[in-house]
Formats: sequence, C-alpha cells, structure tokens
Amino acid sequence: QVQLVESGGGLVQAGGSLRLSCAFSGRTASWYTLGWFRQPPGKEREFVAKISWSTGSTDYADSVKGRFTLSRDNAKNTMYLQMNNLKPEDTAVYYCASSARFRRVGDVAPDYAYWGQGTQVTVSS
Repeated sequence: QVQLVESGGGLVQAGGSLRLSCAFSGRTASWYTLGWFRQPPGKEREFVAKISWSTGSTDYADSVKGRFTLSRDNAKNTMYLQMNNLKPEDTAVYYCASSARFRRVGDVAPDYAYWGQGTQVTVSS
C-alpha cells in the first residue's frame, strides 16, 4: 500500500519561499507519478504540479509556472516542491498525491489513487 506523508507547510510573507516534502513509501516509487494539489479555503481542490518518478518529467499549472519547482530524491524516496515568490492566493492546504501503479494521470484529482493528509501553507500580504 502506498503511503504519502507531507511536511514543510507554514506561514510566510508574500514574496517568500517554502519547500514542501512528500515522503513516499510502500511500493517502488518508479512505478508511479506523484503530484501536488491544493485546496484554497472554500474552493475546489486544484492541480499544482506532477512528476513522473521514472523519467523525472514534470508538468505545472499555469498559475505556478516559473515560481514552483518539483524535484525528487531517489535515495530518500521523497518529492519536493520548492515554492518561490509566494502570493496570498497560494494560501491553501497542499496535498501530495500518487497515481495507481503504472497508471497515466492528468491534472484532475480523480486520476490519483493515493493521498497524503495535507499541509497548510499560508501566505500573508
């Protein structure tokens, strides 16, 4: 069973940076695509970014391109989301998600089979 544990959220001023981590366990990471979603207060969960663990290819939502960067550490089975130049509209609960094994996924939440518990990111103006 895949398990995902997020960490790294917090409170930051606009223009600041945070790095979120997602620790993956339970299966061979290279079989999966991992992603980040976020849910702002009172809104739907939305796609942020995803990475194919085997190839390292990434995809980002337009709203975060140029500000957020995904990476992975194979030795630690951990995915990172580096968030720079944060804006108040980035305030949300951020969730790490994983595809089912070998399944291709897009940018919608129902594509993903496994979810972490979420971590709060708050950006003050």
